[in-house]
Amino acid sequence: MKYLLVGIGNVGEAYVHTRHNIGFDVLDAFAARHDMVFRPDRYADRAEGRWKGKQLILIKPTTYVNLSGKAVKYWMDKEKIPLEQLLVVVDDIALPLDTVRLRPGGSDGGHNGLKHIEEMLGTRQFARLRFGIGQHFPKGQQVEYVLGKWKPEEWEIVQKKISLCVDILESFISRGIEATMNDFNARKIKLENGSPS
Repeated sequence: MKYLLVGIGNVGEAYVHTRHNIGFDVLDAFAARHDMVFRPDRYADRAEGRWKGKQLILIKPTTYVNLSGKAVKYWMDKEKIPLEQLLVVVDDIALPLDTVRLRPGGSDGGHNGLKHIEEMLGTRQFARLRFGIGQHFPKGQQVEYVLGKWKPEEWEIVQKKISLCVDILESFISRGIEATMNDFNARKIKLENGSPS
């Protein structure tokens, strides 16, 4: 049984550890936990491994966010992966920083990467893990905020959420989406000295 895990982000040094690249960071953490190594491949950096009898393929598209669907469609077709074994990790400004949410489908929420994946696959019915980044930006500054780096005071909670997301990916693979949503969707991440603001 094969699973395709996709982290959305932009390639290039300028985008490393920005809010929009959290999908890359989550997949990097998953790969590190499971001793998997990313290597350049068609439309994406790709890592491969096995866990609990499942074959795992991780991709970080190198097409830039807006054309993420190109890489997803290519690797789904090449590896013959069914929709129910696809999971996409994305940033989400509609969710607060202390929240992650797993969904079996739904709208793109204004995320251009999700939008392109939906267009290329011809469906919205695939799992997506939304990593809340909040919306603490002045009016008209959304692009700068999304493409900006995390603030120092946000970094602790971001690291905790990345680790939680790796747990969620493992649960999705081993137990399925319903059990994983039931266990994880209500969780909030708290800082040692209180809640994030």
